[in-house]
Amino acid sequence: MLPVCSGVAPSHSPGQLWASSGRKAPSETPGAFRFANLAMAEMRGPMDPVTHTMLGATLAQTGLKRRTALGAAILLIGVNLPDIDVLAYFWGGETALWFRRGLTHGVLALVVLPFILTGLILLWDRSVHRRGRARRGPVVPGQVLLLAAIAVATHPLLDFFNSYGMRWLAPFSWTWFYGDTLFIIDPWVWMILAAGLWLGRKDVKGPKLALVVASAYVAIMAASNIAARSVVRRTLETEGATVERIMTAPLAATPFERWVVVQDTSGYQVGMFNWLARPVFELTNLPYDHELPGHVADLAARERKAGRFLSWTRFPYYVVGERQQGYELHIGDARYGVDPFDSWASTRVSLKRQTP
Repeated sequence: MLPVCSGVAPSHSPGQLWASSGRKAPSETPGAFRFANLAMAEMRGPMDPVTHTMLGATLAQTGLKRRTALGAAILLIGVNLPDIDVLAYFWGGETALWFRRGLTHGVLALVVLPFILTGLILLWDRSVHRRGRARRGPVVPGQVLLLAAIAVATHPLLDFFNSYGMRWLAPFSWTWFYGDTLFIIDPWVWMILAAGLWLGRKDVKGPKLALVVASAYVAIMAASNIAARSVVRRTLETEGATVERIMTAPLAATPFERWVVVQDTSGYQVGMFNWLARPVFELTNLPYDHELPGHVADLAARERKAGRFLSWTRFPYYVVGERQQGYELHIGDARYGVDPFDSWASTRVSLKRQTP
C-alpha cells in the first residue's frame, strides 16, 4: 500500500521514508545523488535552443544557406520553430507538460510548419523590397520551402533522442515515444558542432565533417542504450524477475553512465548503470507505490492538474497524505528522480472526499 500519514500531509523526507522501509535510499547508491541534480537541470531547461540553433548554423555552413537569399535565417528559425509551444508555460507547468512536444512537433506540424515559415519569409521579402531596402540576391520560394522543411524536421528528431520524449503522431495520437539516446543538453554534441562552425570559416568541409561525427556519436549512444537495456533485462530475468518495462536514460557529460528504472510486478527499481564499473549496474527498490488505491484514483481522475501531469509521466509513483477533508496526493516520475515532494518532476494535488 501507499505510505499514508494519518491526519496530516506527509512531512517525511525521502531519506526518512527509505529508512523506515528498511531499504537503501537511491541517494546512497553510487552516482544517484549526482543524477538527481542533473535531472533538475534538465527540466529547468525544458528545451535546449542552443543545440537546435547550433545544428541550424552548421547546416547553413555546409552550403545550404547559398541555395536562396535569407537561407541562413530560414535554417536558424526553422530549427527552433516547433518550440513555439513553450508559450504553454503561461498557463502553468502541468499544462505545459501536457501540451508540449505534441501538436507543434508531430507529423502534422512537420507538414504545416514549413509552409507557414515559407509564407512568413516571402511576406518579409516582399515588405523589404517595397521599402527599397533589399541588398541581396533573390528569394527562391521552392528553395525556401526545402530549407524550411529540412530545418523543422531536425527539431523533433533531436527532441526524440532524449528521455523527455516526443509525440510523433500528434494530433492523431498522443502516444509518447522515447529515444533515451542523448541527455537534453549534451556538451559533446555542442563541442562537435562548435568545432564544425569554427572550421566552417574557411570552407564547407568542417561543418560537413561535424555532422558526420555528431551522427556517429548519436549512433553509438543509441547502441549503448539498446545494449544497456538488454544487459539489465537479461540479468534480472536470469535472477527470476518478471520485467515489464526498462529505461536506461543518458546523463549529462557521462556517456558511459545511465539512470536505470525497471518496472516489475512489485513496482519500480532504480539505480545507476556504468559500462566501466563491475557490476555494471545496481538497483534499489523504490518504496513508493506505482498504483493508487481505487478511491483515491477516482478522486484524482476528476482533477485536471493530476490528469495533465500524469499524461506526461512515464514512471509515475505516488504518496498519499490523509487530511480531514480529503487527501494530499504527491506524484513523482522515477524517470527524473526519486523525491515526490521537492523534485521538479513531481506535483502536489489536494483531493476532497466525496460526500454522500
